Amino acid sequence: MDISSTGLRVLQQIAESGSFTAAAARLGYTQSAVSRQAASLERSAGATLFERRPAGVRLTPAGLTLLRHARTILDCLTAAERDLTGAAPRTELVRLGLFLSAGAAILPPVLARLTATDPQITVTTTEGTTPTLVRALRAGSIDLAVLTSRPPHRPLDGESPRLHVETVADTELVVAAPSTGAFAGRTAVHVDELADAPWIAAPASNSEPLLGVWPGLPARPHIVHSARDWLTKLQLVAGGFGVTTVPSRLSPVLPPGVSLLHVEGAPPELRRVLVARLPGRPTPPITAVTRAITRAITSTA
Repeated sequence: MDISSTGLRVLQQIAESGSFTAAAARLGYTQSAVSRQAASLERSAGATLFERRPAGVRLTPAGLTLLRHARTILDCLTAAERDLTGAAPRTELVRLGLFLSAGAAILPPVLARLTATDPQITVTTTEGTTPTLVRALRAGSIDLAVLTSRPPHRPLDGESPRLHVETVADTELVVAAPSTGAFAGRTAVHVDELADAPWIAAPASNSEPLLGVWPGLPARPHIVHSARDWLTKLQLVAGGFGVTTVPSRLSPVLPPGVSLLHVEGAPPELRRVLVARLPGRPTPPITAVTRAITRAITSTA
């Protein structure tokens, strides 16, 4: 096969982003250039690598096989460039992905623990939804991911081989409400009282449900503000402009003016915190970061 490193990077980005358009944006290419690279890859491989769907693009079994080798090849090229330039790494790098609300409550204690126990490890981080981070793991763009799942806790994706997944903890979903106003001074709310509440939520997508609205709401939610950023949502709550859902684990980092309410009259909503990586024997740095994540989360549970 005559495949360029550019083609392999295009393959990796398509696998991670789930579309030609998003891959082009990340790489700084036009969509037509990405499409040409994809077609060239398929011709060189003599196989269909991409499955085009209305919801996006996913790799075929042949595409996943090539992706596995692409990760190795691109890592080797990076190492060769480093050796040729004499820029030998002084630290061991772990690329960590975190689901959208994990950064504030989980990341600082993890980094603090690693600074004390494994100062030779450098951690870089990126945020994303669980489906986005699963694609990034498969594409080799990150080494480790802190993810969340809801019952019945199915496998994170349907690809093979399955990711190595460790359950770290379960956390309760609660409602963040203004400390003043209708719910002032309360620690619980009945689900029926939330039917007409003004909600602050992240927009839904094909791969992620609506985030920020109570799942068992007995009526169609009245969404007044749409935001993905957790700081924005919580500051809007603090200002009295609506309510949103949050994992109870966020309680230590809530801004002033926000209270947490347990929801009564509905089954409890539990969210599971997971650590995932590609299958196989982990490197010592990945093991160390996984251990720091587990200890940071369980010590605050």
